[in-house]
Amino acid sequence: MSGHLIGAFLEMMSAERGAARNTIEAYRRDLADYSGYLTGHGETLLTAGREAVMAYMDGLKRQGLSASSSARRLSAIRQFHGFLCADGIRGDDPTRIVASPKARRALPKVLSIAEVDTLLTTAEAEANADISPAKKASALRLYVLLELLYATGMRVSELVSLKRAAVMRDASFLTIAGKGSKERVVPLNDRARDAVRAYIETLDKGIYLFPASGASGHLSRQVFARDLKELAVRAGITPSRVAPHVLRHAFASHLLGGGADLRVVQMLLGHADISTTQIYTHVLDEKLRDLVETHHPLAEK
Repeated sequence: MSGHLIGAFLEMMSAERGAARNTIEAYRRDLADYSGYLTGHGETLLTAGREAVMAYMDGLKRQGLSASSSARRLSAIRQFHGFLCADGIRGDDPTRIVASPKARRALPKVLSIAEVDTLLTTAEAEANADISPAKKASALRLYVLLELLYATGMRVSELVSLKRAAVMRDASFLTIAGKGSKERVVPLNDRARDAVRAYIETLDKGIYLFPASGASGHLSRQVFARDLKELAVRAGITPSRVAPHVLRHAFASHLLGGGADLRVVQMLLGHADISTTQIYTHVLDEKLRDLVETHHPLAEK
């Protein structure tokens, strides 16, 4: 009976929802495991209640299954029971109020202020070195990219596609086109402003701040990421620790560590929801702990 029900569900997923073969096979394995558990505990797919579903999920956790894998398993079970209800095979859905396992978001990798300074110093020295014009242009571009990324915390896709018109008010501000076509204006520090102004003077006419000959007309994310890792090697930093998104994380973490308000950092990063920015609150937690340990009257004892 259980095999027939699962087969009917999988047929529906394939015919009506166009599920891929790999998805169908994953659902088949997940539902077979769920059905086997129910059988071993005196239940069936038609009689299992919320308690049985929760007990099954608890068992997955004890087995060491990750939260993301458990959530995927529950999604398959939930869709299956929804199918049974929609076809009138069952009158209730035992998964309706079963919470999905939540995976802990990993803390972002962050470079120290000293490491970022080393990257910037190395890039600036290479941009000012006595080298061929082609190499000098490439080195200057990388230096400006790095200065802008750490000065604004913008996404790498936003950075490489910047238009020259985005540079505002004598290069003191940038207009960034973010997700959902939402624009935000961010200030530039003196170093980034000076770097952009000097760089623009070397460019021919064109739309993009970082032009390239590809179909997009601007530098690709992949090229920038590659150049950044090569710079890390020359700066004596492990390249696996350096990537464009790591500099974005460093921007946010260093700002918060210096006392910036979380809402301000949210606006600068272009996060629509403050909950996205709250991944950086570990910086605030460390700052508060240091504050208490430093200033509490009994701290030394």
